[in-house]
Amino acid sequence: MITTRFAPSPNGHLHLGHAFSAIIAHDLAKAQDGRFLLRIEDIDGARSRPELADEFRRDLEWLGLEWEEVPAQSARLESYDTAAKRLLDDGLLYPCTCTRAQIEHAATEQGPEGAIYPGTCKGQAVDMAKPFALRLNLERAMEQAGAITWSDDMGGETIADPRGFGDVVLVRKDAPASYHLAATLDDAADGVTLVTRGEDLRSATHIHRLLQALLGLPQLAYHHHLLLLDESGKKLAKRRGSPSLADRRAAGEDGVLLAEQLRLHSFPAGISLESA
Repeated sequence: MITTRFAPSPNGHLHLGHAFSAIIAHDLAKAQDGRFLLRIEDIDGARSRPELADEFRRDLEWLGLEWEEVPAQSARLESYDTAAKRLLDDGLLYPCTCTRAQIEHAATEQGPEGAIYPGTCKGQAVDMAKPFALRLNLERAMEQAGAITWSDDMGGETIADPRGFGDVVLVRKDAPASYHLAATLDDAADGVTLVTRGEDLRSATHIHRLLQALLGLPQLAYHHHLLLLDESGKKLAKRRGSPSLADRRAAGEDGVLLAEQLRLHSFPAGISLESA
């Protein structure tokens, strides 16, 4: 049975881009009599605002969607710790005390998440009294995993090649796990079979597929959909103050009608779909 999920972080209000993504995940599941899950990704420290989770539920209900809710990430911390310890015991993680500014200064390459870590702390004794992250030794991890692929129903079979991320952080200094580790573990625990998310996260799938192989997790299928853009051609984003679903609800807009328009790719003024 197909199982999809919508996994928002309560660090800002949902906007039309989130609605579009949730509708795609919902409809793909319902078309095959499957399950559509809601998971709240709430381990982003002080930026996570619990009251927004209730707002998200009201937003989805307003759009006419039906879902099953699974435990939030804050209830899953033990699983992240267990996975990190396993990777550490396998010699695949190492501590890093570098700051963002130090990495930006020393980096010579850029990747999907910005400056690629130059390996400053790899193989070095670091001061564990300082805040530290745990990074994946990517070269060693790829050797252990061997050749792996992943399948996207929008792009076909793809060879997993996460080298563009470098030695990515899996346990953050300020959080129990990175997005990459937490989302990979959560999808496996929730029985997700099809991961739906925006095209901007396609590159992350290379890392997630590698983590699945390292941790013995099921291989999933993926659907990376096109993004909604604002009048300036940029993707809708919380940080740029894209109009929220909550504001649209408060203004009396019909959420079910809005959802139908999004399905038909009929977008409000100033919003367009990224070119295929």
